[in-house]
Amino acid sequence: MADGVAKVATALHDLSAVEMIAGFRAKDFSPSEVLDDVLAHVAVWEPHIKATYAFDPEGAHAVARASSLRWQRGNPIGPLDGVPTTVKENIATRGVPVPLGTAAATLVPAAVDAPPAARLREAGAVIFSKTTMPDYGMLSSGASSFHPLTRNPWDLTQNPGGSSAGAGAAAAAGYGPLHVGTDIGGSVRLPAAWCGLATLKPSLGRIPIEPFYVGRVAGPMTRTVDDTALMMSVLSQPDSRDGMSLPPANIDWTDLSGFSLKGLRIGLTLDLDFGLPLDKEVRDVTLAAARAFEAEGATIVEVPWVMGGEHLSGLDNFWRARSWDDISKLPAETQRKILPFIFTWAESGANLTGADVIRGFNATMAIRTATAKLFANVDYVISPTAPIVSYPAESAAPTDDALRTLEHIGYTVPWNMAENPAASVNGGFSARGFPIGVQIAGRRFDDIGVLKMAKAFEGLRGPQLPWPKPPTI
Repeated sequence: MADGVAKVATALHDLSAVEMIAGFRAKDFSPSEVLDDVLAHVAVWEPHIKATYAFDPEGAHAVARASSLRWQRGNPIGPLDGVPTTVKENIATRGVPVPLGTAAATLVPAAVDAPPAARLREAGAVIFSKTTMPDYGMLSSGASSFHPLTRNPWDLTQNPGGSSAGAGAAAAAGYGPLHVGTDIGGSVRLPAAWCGLATLKPSLGRIPIEPFYVGRVAGPMTRTVDDTALMMSVLSQPDSRDGMSLPPANIDWTDLSGFSLKGLRIGLTLDLDFGLPLDKEVRDVTLAAARAFEAEGATIVEVPWVMGGEHLSGLDNFWRARSWDDISKLPAETQRKILPFIFTWAESGANLTGADVIRGFNATMAIRTATAKLFANVDYVISPTAPIVSYPAESAAPTDDALRTLEHIGYTVPWNMAENPAASVNGGFSARGFPIGVQIAGRRFDDIGVLKMAKAFEGLRGPQLPWPKPPTI
């Protein structure tokens, strides 16, 4: 390593992307040196957490060497030049099959990068691996019929959440600073909450994605809000392949300064009347967040939630029917390769009527209506990200019941359906040292405001525990 590396008190793999870029610019260390350290760290952690897919150290080394030369010449190609990065398995990367987490998939190399991967490469990111996900992305879990079971670095007996399971585990374990996942009901925020991360589920269309769908977004998963903002500056660049993308916006993503909480009206929701009951430790962390905002001059008002149990049941019916439509077309021998939990859940959609499915989809309209009314009276809304502290790694869902799979997403899913931005930030820890996320949601298109709220909270919360270390045995 270069002599300048000795100046760095933090291990290279634990540096934020902002810190890495500053170090590259100062020539304290090079992208190749950082990648070497990250890959050595991955080698120690990966046998325990199984977060990666299509791991490509050779290709990454070539990209890092080219980046190192650019930094030597003072000519980086973009804001992420040389930063180690992972991409969720269902975001296509050129030449790599996209199994969607299921053994039932036909493995065909992707012809081109999907928009998020394309933007990362253009910005100079060193994509060294994809990350794992459950079958079809329809679980908040690290369970998959294609990938090994992914575990949570904070406690290997516990689940990282999902469906961006590998991304959450990789970020918490220190597989470099930048990771991108996808979210249609909580799939970046739930693993972020259970892995102690910062993330943003952006407004629908803010980050171009392909294939696009109702409520489906890509989102950064990082250890710091500043790194989330840095990723947004890259991922939000336009791509014509997304038919639901927003017009390009002139947003200075990386300037989160000058934000005052004084005078803001912030809604607070704790208990829901459906789904899993709220754990006391999660409640306490969320209340502490509300009090921290209030102490800075914000007004906290308890607000009714924007959806109920009937809406969650409707969405469940809609997704079951949609999934069964895809799965029912597969040969019987292929269907048997699907994770049984997911197959049972989807197959139950075969008995739904057309009216059942339409009523389910119409739940999205009811949620949008309630959300519009709510944000007429508040600037932001805070809530738990997940109702529970954690659940076992081997469980496919917190309920472990294929006919009750969505009871933990009541806090996250409405913001997908209403298209509003929502961040999750680590708010504190349970008595046994497990991270607990706080969710901050804002009006449609106010992504930068939500990030500024998240940054403010990051500065207000109490001391954080050190990131988990690899097992010594």
